[in-house]
Formats: sequence, structure tokens, C-alpha cells
Amino acid sequence: MSANQLVLAAIFALFLLPAFGFANGRQKSLAIIKEINKNGPYLGLITVYSAEEDAFFATGAFKNDSRYPYVDLSGKRFRVGRIEGKKVIYVRCGIGMVNAAAATQQMVDLFDIYGLIHFGVSGNTNTSLSIGDVVVPKEFINTGLWDWMKTNGTVPIEDIAKLDVKDYNLPKRGNNYLGRIAYRSERYYSEAGEPNVPQEKVWFEVTTNWLQLATSLQGIELERCVNSTLCLETKPKVVVGVRGSTANMFVNNGDYRDFLYQTFGVSSADMESSAVVMTSFSNGYPVIVIRGMSDLAGGQNGTVNDIDLFESLASTNVAKVVLQFIKLLSRKLYPF
Repeated sequence: MSANQLVLAAIFALFLLPAFGFANGRQKSLAIIKEINKNGPYLGLITVYSAEEDAFFATGAFKNDSRYPYVDLSGKRFRVGRIEGKKVIYVRCGIGMVNAAAATQQMVDLFDIYGLIHFGVSGNTNTSLSIGDVVVPKEFINTGLWDWMKTNGTVPIEDIAKLDVKDYNLPKRGNNYLGRIAYRSERYYSEAGEPNVPQEKVWFEVTTNWLQLATSLQGIELERCVNSTLCLETKPKVVVGVRGSTANMFVNNGDYRDFLYQTFGVSSADMESSAVVMTSFSNGYPVIVIRGMSDLAGGQNGTVNDIDLFESLASTNVAKVVLQFIKLLSRKLYPF
């Protein structure tokens, strides 16, 4: 072999070695998952980021499986254990709808599960609710599917709502170059439907009997104080059966908050829930969502964001409600 050929072979090997390493690591993870599944089925738990995870594990309710406490796959760590005697698999999906859908799909594809609980914090878009409250929505809408139109552009007839940016001009209303935003429905693919034939769908409902079970959570005593000097004015409560919204944006604008509530009747705004619900049902699995109000989505006075003050409190209250729901969930409530 010539010197040039040796150099080319070495360069080729440098590119291949990482790929072989990744493939080998994935095969090991899949082998562990196969062993884990022998003890299934499990209840899947999906949260979003570290503050929610810290509050959840701070309860001490999660007991690791001594043999396979976790398995790492695609940069995510799936933790295996028990809560209230029930076998669970937990993952932190990361912020945004792509992360949420990907983690949900991995959960249902790879693990032997019978249903999913998604939980975390959210913005509050409903003035009748307060920071610290925990909501269990009955359905979600994706408010991030837009047709962004020209000024005076015609909104497609199939779109479900519109926002005219000119209505928010200051000091007076009038035309501007940002035009209008028209909201679209989802193109939903499901195992229950025909392959490659999408359904037009606006609202994605959680599992009915799980939602009914959640109504018994409304008397839970929730935390009111972050610390000895920072407490909420009102006692937090659990509210079941409202509507929620999801989009790939953090809402911190009071006018847009009001628009969401007035147009869609939603009480919460987050960045993951509709993706989890849609992916779960697309694959035929039951799902419920539990979200804690950490901020007013821009409705607060002043420049301080409520989430900086109350994120830990909202996460703690969500964890309490999730644990109580798991405790109540029984085999007879599995939908198959």
C-alpha cells in the first residue's frame, strides 16, 4: 500500500470510528431495554427541563430499579423505577415540540408501556386562575401552525382563526407591513386511520377516563410559599377540564396572552403538551397532561417575569398532583 493510500485509509478510519462507537452504544442500550421490558408494562412519565425534574425527584417517591436504574439513548436518559408500587419509566424530553414528540415516540416504540403522564409548568392565560394553580386540561390546540399573510391578504378558508397585527399598532391602529397571522389546523396521522391519509384536527383530547379520575385531585393541599418571605396571595388549587395551548414559543406578552384566551378559550400556554398528546394518540396510547401555572404569560405588572420567582413553587405543586394521580391509577383504568 502506498503512502497516499495509507493516509487516505487513516482519514477514512477517523470518520468511521465515531459511527461504529455510536452504533455499538445504541446496540447496548437496546439490549438493556429488552431486559427492562421483561418486567413491563410500565407507566411512562415525561417532563421537560431541570426545574421540573428536580422538584419531582425531591419528593423521594421515585425508587430506582436496582438492576437497570436507567438507560441512555439519543442523548436522553430514561430512568426505570417504581412510584407508589407502580412500575414507571421517566424521561426529561427537553424544551419544544420536536423534543417532546421525539421523546414520546421513543417511549412508545422502545418500551413496554400502557400509558403516559406528561407534566411541567406553563404560562397562565386565564385571569380566573392564579400562579401556583395546577391544571389538568381536557384538550390542547397547537397555536404555532401559521399562515403569515401580507397586509390585507386573504386568509385561507380552512384556517381557524386570525390575528391582525394592525389592531395592535400604537399610537393608533392602521395598516403595517407585518400583515396578519392565520392559524391552521393539524394534519393528524393515526394508527386508527388510513395510512398516508391525514385527518384535519384542531383539538387533541386527553384520555377521558383518566381525566375523570383526575377530578378527585381537586382537593389536594398545594404549596403557597416559595420561602419565608415570598408567598402567593391566594391558596393554589387544582383545576380539571380547561383547555390548553402549545407552540414553539415562550409567551411573555400580555396582549397576545389575551388574544389566546379570547380566541381559543385556553387557560395555559406551553411548548410541549400538544405534541405529547398528539404523538400518544397517534400510536394508540392513553395520555394525560398536568401543568402548573408558573407565570402570567406577560400579564404581570412591571418587568420582572413571574417564572423567575415562582417556577420552583409551580414545579413542586405539579409534582404533588402527579404523584397523587399515579397513586389513584389502577389496572382497571387502562383502556385495554
